[in-house]
Amino acid sequence: MDDQYLDAFIRESEEAITELNNSLLELESDPSNTEAMDSIFRTAHTLKGNFGAMGFDNAANLAHAMEDLLDEMRQGEMEVTPDLMDLVFAGVDQIEVIVGEIEEHGESETETDEMVDELRAVLEEGAAAAGGTEAGDDGDSSDSDESLTTDASVSDVDIDGDAVDEQVLQAEISVGESDMLGVDSMLAVESIEERFDILDSSPSRADIEDGEFEDTFVLYLDGPDAATVDAELGTTGKVDNFDVTDVTDDLVSDGDTDDGDSSSGGDASADPDPGAEEEHSVDEIKSVRVDVDQLDDLHGLVEQLVTSRIKLRRGVEQNNLDSTSETLNELDKITANLQNTVMDMRLIPLKKVVGKFPRLVRDLARELDKDIEFEIEGEDIELDRTILTEISDPLMHILRNAVDHGIEPPEEREQAGKPRTGHITLRASRERDHVIIKVEDDGAGLDVDGIREKAIEKGVRSPEELDAMDDSAVYDLVFHPGFSTADEVTDTSGRGVGMDVVHDTVSQLDGSVSVDSEPGEGTTVSLRLPVTMAIVKVLFVKVGDEEYGVPIKNVDEITGTEEAKQVNGQEVIKHNDEIYPVIHLDDTFDIEGETANGDGMLVRIRESERQVALHCDSVNSQEEVVVKPLEGILSGTPGLSGTAVLGDGNIVHILDVVTL
Repeated sequence: MDDQYLDAFIRESEEAITELNNSLLELESDPSNTEAMDSIFRTAHTLKGNFGAMGFDNAANLAHAMEDLLDEMRQGEMEVTPDLMDLVFAGVDQIEVIVGEIEEHGESETETDEMVDELRAVLEEGAAAAGGTEAGDDGDSSDSDESLTTDASVSDVDIDGDAVDEQVLQAEISVGESDMLGVDSMLAVESIEERFDILDSSPSRADIEDGEFEDTFVLYLDGPDAATVDAELGTTGKVDNFDVTDVTDDLVSDGDTDDGDSSSGGDASADPDPGAEEEHSVDEIKSVRVDVDQLDDLHGLVEQLVTSRIKLRRGVEQNNLDSTSETLNELDKITANLQNTVMDMRLIPLKKVVGKFPRLVRDLARELDKDIEFEIEGEDIELDRTILTEISDPLMHILRNAVDHGIEPPEEREQAGKPRTGHITLRASRERDHVIIKVEDDGAGLDVDGIREKAIEKGVRSPEELDAMDDSAVYDLVFHPGFSTADEVTDTSGRGVGMDVVHDTVSQLDGSVSVDSEPGEGTTVSLRLPVTMAIVKVLFVKVGDEEYGVPIKNVDEITGTEEAKQVNGQEVIKHNDEIYPVIHLDDTFDIEGETANGDGMLVRIRESERQVALHCDSVNSQEEVVVKPLEGILSGTPGLSGTAVLGDGNIVHILDVVTL
């Protein structure tokens, strides 16, 4: 199949699934919404036609069954009920799984017969037949056989809690009918072992590989959650049916294992459904839609670039410096326009990411038995593709916290004199070259006294420091890693689980995040992000034989070192009655060779960024550079935000003044 057509099909299907989910949510909140119903029917019909045209009959059959059910609802023959909507959502989820498999493998192995039969049963027997589907079911019921029952008792399992990194998931597995049961079982186990650590098994590994078991065998896996293991087993060869259960509480005592990685914000004990975040994950944005006018502009600039290249080569060959200089000036203008045009083409509306959030809020609220209205404002605000991809998970985590820890149960809200229905709003707005994204809820708010107590308990701040901090500064302590220890989650610190990761991600994007809260009234988490990234104007400073770049936007003033004074053994400078400690870059980065020592220059950083001054040998020049973030083991290196390749091929480190 032509990759170009397949890619277009996948992108169109992804957009249709998002549109279908949101229209279904509108219908669920207002069953009389005929416009939403018409949109749902059209989208389902389009999906059915596209799957059929591309030869994916399993998905086409499923979409056809959904279309028939939706038609019954549209004709008023069937009432819109929560159970019925759960079934339809489960069908949409299975279609999404199929699209993901097609994108990854070019084909889908997911069987849809069971889901189609369930949809057809509802058509024949009425809405009551939909009661068996639970909210949050991903619809991939063919991969998990509910009739599987294990004879293994967790009391017979011997698992060392210290060896468990995440959760203990009991996976009961059948490889189906086989002429070589042992061989097929061995292949299945080896394939699973490539994805998860196997903690124990029943029967023993040797017996499994000899085929000495009745119908099924059990593996105890170390994994993040049941949903993730479900998804992986569904794509594992030789596995016919399976059933996954979280047995961590049965096998591992409290304190034996850290229920989630505090560095990644995971916390199974705080989240009612740890798998939900995986189910609603936002994929990397792999395609953009470009306006025809932008393409025309790009084409025109490339034509000018080619012309200038010819003129420049001719000037060099003829040794005509005047002509060459003039052509270089032209190239400056062309490349600047080219840069702006390409940057604009990378901008994508926020709705590309937030379009899946209404479904996330709906499923989580239904599971927690909470009534929540979710609104999105400013979804047409545009951001760079890279930034949009990076902030999708932090935004998702903030929303989950708002639903889980922010909004109170309906009865609790009623007792507090609030409406039973809670409200969450995701609001985006543009301020010059930045975008502000706020997630607001009208829930219980943060307990500032509780945060102070937790900060003292965790050693994050001293009592004296906390007394001097206002409430706003105390709220920001939820971003400290000390508040992300999962085994000590409380109602107070629950909202802080993983917020350190949100802060780190936003900071790496050259943005900022803050929290504002009013006890009993609600909480607002605000993200301030640049519209575009990569191109940064920097000030080059010299230290010994090394050169570094300081982002110009962080620089307030450049002065000589004669203003520096010693106070309590610390070199400082004074500006507007404020004290700025001096950081010697040669000491910070262990620069070898001769440096300026007491002489040199001081680069004073803006107070809004950090109240310090950087000591260097000399200040050279300013230039726009393309900054590449540090990756791998270098990622997160204190004092460095990335690297830039200069025109002469040399690589310069770009300083991060906040972590220096």
